[in-house]
Amino acid sequence: MEEQESKMEEQESKAEGQESKHDRFKRLASKRVQNAIKKIELIGNLSSPGYEYSEEDIEKIFTSLQQTLDSVKESFSKRKPKIKSFEL
Repeated sequence: MEEQESKMEEQESKAEGQESKHDRFKRLASKRVQNAIKKIELIGNLSSPGYEYSEEDIEKIFTSLQQTLDSVKESFSKRKPKIKSFEL
């Protein structure tokens, strides 16, 4: 499914013409974050009385989600800063 989304995004990008890198980032980030939020909300639906779970199950879910978020956030901070000036 992710592969299909990626192909659709590429097609949309080509259709958009000359899109700046920042505009492309904003467009894709908006869609992807909205999709992620929807999926997380679906996990929240598992808290209804129609399901049975243990504290250990819940801890595993939230530990995994937090580790993934932390890893992704770290990948953004690892970008190399551009050298704006140089002096000897």
